Amino acid sequence: MGGKRIPPFLEAQASDPSQALVHVLPIPMEATVSYGGGTCRGPEAILRASTQLELYDREVGCEAALLYGVYTHPALELPNEPSTALIEIERRCGELYEPDEVLVVLGGEHTLTQAVVSAVTKVEPVTVVQIDAHADLRDQYENTPYSHACVARRLLENERVEQILQLGVRSLCPEEAQVIQSEPRVRTWFPEDLRGAEWRTQLADLVRGKRIYLTLDVDGLDPSLIPATGTPEPDGLTFHQTEEILRILAKEASLAALDCVELAPIPGLHSPDFVTAKLVYRTLNVFLAETIERMKGNL
Repeated sequence: MGGKRIPPFLEAQASDPSQALVHVLPIPMEATVSYGGGTCRGPEAILRASTQLELYDREVGCEAALLYGVYTHPALELPNEPSTALIEIERRCGELYEPDEVLVVLGGEHTLTQAVVSAVTKVEPVTVVQIDAHADLRDQYENTPYSHACVARRLLENERVEQILQLGVRSLCPEEAQVIQSEPRVRTWFPEDLRGAEWRTQLADLVRGKRIYLTLDVDGLDPSLIPATGTPEPDGLTFHQTEEILRILAKEASLAALDCVELAPIPGLHSPDFVTAKLVYRTLNVFLAETIERMKGNL
């Protein structure tokens, strides 16, 4: 099932899908938002903002996307009922996922992550790294287990998810605090933990040699950077802190797939859309740095 064609990610590169290393799938899911709405408009906003990004990345010294290639698939059209929508997301991601490529999902609400991870783990086990303001470990929220507030709890039901590593969480309920304390597969770093030094070694040790599924909830960043999200929380990650996390992950592990979720665009305010597009592009370039160097050497 295909959706409307919207601007491709990093429009300057219109890759042949058979040659692209990165495959982008927009999923404008919005079924269980509980405060501010608008996540269904997030994918298109990210894609439009990406057309304004400079492809030259100073860290890798080239227009990286022109080397590894990016292909944006049509946006996925979904039924309104969450459980049925998740089945369709898993089916489509199962069609697209290849371990030697990178699948990038642009959301949409965070609920979609469980379906994407389910598709990936049918191929290989992963460690999920979650950048987020919220723990998302409730068993149910507003009478549904498919809420965006339950996505990490649903991931724990997947035996092929080896661990869930959460960074930037600063909002949770007693139920979630209990899960964090009692569940050995969950490790959470709160803002105060990231002000010390130990977290870097801890994170590196936990991901070393692993395949990573990275889920980027934009409310993990401080709302001064991305105010356009349904449930903003103060004291979030800076862009620099987020890049430091990415570099640790990329040094120690490899990227299976990633999603970027919960952008709820604000009309007339384009900076959050641009910051989000930049975050996705930098994430790709950090993880693909060695691949980029090899490709530069072959020019």
